[in-house]
Amino acid sequence: MAYIEWSAEYSVGIKSIDDQHKKLFAIINSLHEAMKAGKSKDVLGKIIKELSDYAVFHFSNEENLMHNLLYTGYGSHKAEHDKFIVKVVEYEKKFSASSTVIAIDMLQFLKDWLFKHVNGTDKKYSPFLISKGIK
Repeated sequence: MAYIEWSAEYSVGIKSIDDQHKKLFAIINSLHEAMKAGKSKDVLGKIIKELSDYAVFHFSNEENLMHNLLYTGYGSHKAEHDKFIVKVVEYEKKFSASSTVIAIDMLQFLKDWLFKHVNGTDKKYSPFLISKGIK
């Protein structure tokens, strides 16, 4: 069973963004599986790096859409993304210097943040973007 399961309740109604969210879920699940399997610190570190890189890619896509279409919530949304990246970078540094205990804490943070962000903040922009023709 996956650590976090994608379901329709997380859909923002925009296929490209939903697909990117699914990818984030998959990377978090990969991290969880690697931890359960006792994979090496190097493997866990690579998955954490992949997550960080993909989050930057995904956030950039969302932010470009919001900025280009003049979404009024752009600034606060971007600020949430920026705080997330800072937190993940902190976890990366702590993980490099420490152990999987950090990864366990990170997993809980990622799960909580992703559910809250997608179901809250992201769902606020979706009606606006859809009204501008983004599908």
